[in-house]
Amino acid sequence: MNEISDAPTELTGQDGERLHISGLFVGFVSGLPQLLFPLLAAVFGARKADNPALIPIMIVAVLALSLFFRWLGWRRFRYHVGADDIRVEKGILNRTARSIPYDRIQDVSIEQKPLSRMMGLSEVKFETGGGHGDDATLRFVTLEEANRLRALIRARKAGEVLAQDVPQMAAPEDTETIFAMDDKRVFILGLYSFSLVIFAGLGAIAQQFDFLLPFDWWDLKRWAGFAKESGVSVNSINGVGITGHLILAFGAFTSLIFIGFATGVVRTYLREYGFRLTKTAKGFRRRRGLFTLTDVVMPTHRVQAAVVQTGPIRKRRGWYSLKFVSLAQDSKDESNYVAAPLATLDELWRISQAAGIGAPDGDERLRKGAALHWIVQWFLLVPPLPIAVGALVIFADAPLAPTLLLLLLLGIAAFLFWCDWRRYRFGLDDQQLYLRRGWWRERFTLAPQVKVQSIEIAQGPLARRYGLASLKFGIAGGTLEMVALPLSTAQAIRAAVMEKVAAVDYSAINQPR
Repeated sequence: MNEISDAPTELTGQDGERLHISGLFVGFVSGLPQLLFPLLAAVFGARKADNPALIPIMIVAVLALSLFFRWLGWRRFRYHVGADDIRVEKGILNRTARSIPYDRIQDVSIEQKPLSRMMGLSEVKFETGGGHGDDATLRFVTLEEANRLRALIRARKAGEVLAQDVPQMAAPEDTETIFAMDDKRVFILGLYSFSLVIFAGLGAIAQQFDFLLPFDWWDLKRWAGFAKESGVSVNSINGVGITGHLILAFGAFTSLIFIGFATGVVRTYLREYGFRLTKTAKGFRRRRGLFTLTDVVMPTHRVQAAVVQTGPIRKRRGWYSLKFVSLAQDSKDESNYVAAPLATLDELWRISQAAGIGAPDGDERLRKGAALHWIVQWFLLVPPLPIAVGALVIFADAPLAPTLLLLLLLGIAAFLFWCDWRRYRFGLDDQQLYLRRGWWRERFTLAPQVKVQSIEIAQGPLARRYGLASLKFGIAGGTLEMVALPLSTAQAIRAAVMEKVAAVDYSAINQPR
């Protein structure tokens, strides 16, 4: 490999490269659901004209217009692979050109959705550390071209120059598989991913397309009429007795639980099937997906912190998940690099150590927060509750009901605050910061001190009165906050971390090695 020269050299033609022509078909088919409303509007318009022959003509016209604009967008789209950056030009009437320097690109991910996969196409996403997600996306390039672009960018960031015929990044780069999930483990993860999202989807569909039905979807009287026409009456339902009602209720509840578990398993299989994490020379490579395949590479220098998550049921079975907080984090949770969705602690710490984050040496370094912090939070919750419960008094038949409801809510709130205080821990050692919080969804965050960018001590009026403080650490991609610390402890931790950070050239910390 030759060193980069000062003279700018284009690695593609002056006019740039177009996306693959097959992407027109893939994009057109994938975009058909978006044409549903225009098609329905065209059909209803043709029906009002009392000319049935217009219906197929209107449908063909809408489809042809959509295909034409996609072709026009494809003709006007170019990407240029230069000596120092990648430039994307697009737009039919208003042209936009975006240039992304190689040294700003933090991640290049490759994704293949089912139809694209059938056509041998893929989608390349470029992410920078700007916190806005994908800075540019090349849809519908061949898999070879996607791998070539990723290899080129990695070589450029490493100070090497590649010709246009860069070979694709292949399996020899993967030094070892450090974590993988078989079908059994994916199924177990699916059971833990209980979800009723299918009902939300069905409700949204019913609400959007209720105008196509001959009756109101939410009209209970109409449904009762249908039941009566089918030979089912209210009296027959009441006649089954209490036992029959309990059986029906149990059957409905069991069906709901089954659907929730089945939905979780199906969604998990689609997303995590074939999950494999490999260690490369410069970082990690994750591949997963049944229909939509994703191939993401994460350099080790981008890892800012590790987050270990679990829950009361998973923890009893010895299962945890591991995520890395990355430089290119945006508002979406997926920006946290999921390194292991379901693994044992030994597997997690092996992955974490490969990223330069060591396992804690025990709980002896972790300390509890001051219980006064949670007590104050509970008292701050007390005033709004009587107001909310008081609004129910006018609807209550018994005067005692609002009081009992208020006491119940206060008791539940006190129990939840107690659980949170009981599980909360903070601490540090010579190299890392530790924060554990949450009793139902426990999160244990580990962050190297040298990755800290800012430290802030915050005190509210009550905290100042009782000598407590919160300590906020700013890291690229997120924050880490320790609460309920004595002020002297917060100042001591800040001084220790600042001493560690000041001894390091931070400008070199997040650069590739």
